[in-house]
Amino acid sequence: MNRLEIPANANLRATGERPAAAGRIGILIVNLGTPDATDAGSVRRYLREFLSDRRVIENQGLVWKFILNAIILTVRPARKGRDYDKIWNRERNESPLKTITRAQAGKLRGMIDGPGVVVDWAMRYGNPSMESRLEALVKLGCERILLVPLYPQYAAATTATVCDAAFATLTKLRFQPALRVMPPYYDDPVYIEALASSIEAELRTLPFAPEVILASFHGLPKSYAEAGDPYPDHCAETVRLLRERLGLDDSKLMLTFQSRFGRAEWLQPYTDKTVEALAQRGVKNLAVVTPGFSADCLETLEEIAVENGDIFKAHGGTNFALIPCLNDSEPGMTLLAHLVRRELQGWV
Repeated sequence: MNRLEIPANANLRATGERPAAAGRIGILIVNLGTPDATDAGSVRRYLREFLSDRRVIENQGLVWKFILNAIILTVRPARKGRDYDKIWNRERNESPLKTITRAQAGKLRGMIDGPGVVVDWAMRYGNPSMESRLEALVKLGCERILLVPLYPQYAAATTATVCDAAFATLTKLRFQPALRVMPPYYDDPVYIEALASSIEAELRTLPFAPEVILASFHGLPKSYAEAGDPYPDHCAETVRLLRERLGLDDSKLMLTFQSRFGRAEWLQPYTDKTVEALAQRGVKNLAVVTPGFSADCLETLEEIAVENGDIFKAHGGTNFALIPCLNDSEPGMTLLAHLVRRELQGWV
């Protein structure tokens, strides 16, 4: 069997024994995560896991623990649950991020050739967990595993925490698989072309011509960048290359950062403040692309399309559009297959 799929409900535990069907190669694509449902309890469990990660919130001292438990996990779950409810995939009873990541894995399965290749997917926070899927790959005889963090730009709070979770799982195994981790691909020509072609295709479908396009990336505390995180440089290089490919200058394709919280300063310029300022300046037609997200999720479908769309129109704007992420589109899957094939060299 060339390509294998692990049943989603498989209850597999890795042991010290070498599986009979050994020698396979596993590919695990990983995205950030999602609650299992929109109720406050489910969102609270998800937020607790996410915000307790020392890569995400670096200062996990007593003050933060009080804020997290007494304020955030008391107030935010119900509110965030309502936000998730706006975008929830009711047919599958799951978030769009889970639906899209599953689809990406399914399509990738049909694009990667090689004997004994197993493609699976996981969420860094929530379900299916990285631990469960890594253990399942090992149980199926995968002695080599390619870890594919779906983050084009490296940040310790995203890519590094995926590695942390994988290594933590490996510490429990007596017979460990060889592990490769796909590096960030913020400047890969295939990635830039996929972004550009998807933007051009989407613009052709809009009933208006945007005067400005924002490239909005997830934010990061400024202190993280000052400590050496390359994330803002990676974002800037992605936008520079995208401007070059699309023939736009920095007044037509602008770089911004979204999703900040708390009182600390985050990377600027902020997306919501820029959207407001553009509308007040007289810009009537605006589009937003989110190149740092490989799949549409709460931060794109609700925060950008709904919240920032409302901000734009409330301050004088007329037409607002979210350009979809690459998702499991043809350009997106061409990119993902290209990246995986490159990293499998010498294995397949």
